[in-house]
Amino acid sequence: MFDFQKLEVYKKSKIFYTDCKLLLSGKKVERYVVDQLNRAAFSIILNIAEGSGKFSKPDRKNYFITARASIFECVATIDVLFDEHQINQSEFDKLMLQAEELSKMLFAMIKNLDTK
Repeated sequence: MFDFQKLEVYKKSKIFYTDCKLLLSGKKVERYVVDQLNRAAFSIILNIAEGSGKFSKPDRKNYFITARASIFECVATIDVLFDEHQINQSEFDKLMLQAEELSKMLFAMIKNLDTK
């Protein structure tokens, strides 16, 4: 097992990705929106994994910042889907809570890597 696979943020990002995929399966949402949400959610996982393999703190920090930015991209997509009545309140709330938790976890990881 790789070290990043033991990280709670990695495990939770995989759940978030799966939930995003399941959210839109069977719904009539434009293909580009589905692709964008899936790619952004998958990017979170990949950047956490890749960042954990970097040796320098600045390198790791950059990947974690990118992972966090991908969360924001997911949130914006989910927000628009909700506004357009493509997803319901409980689906929206669930994903927003997950996204917020991931964002906070990554923020703490980023702050811990600050070089002073």
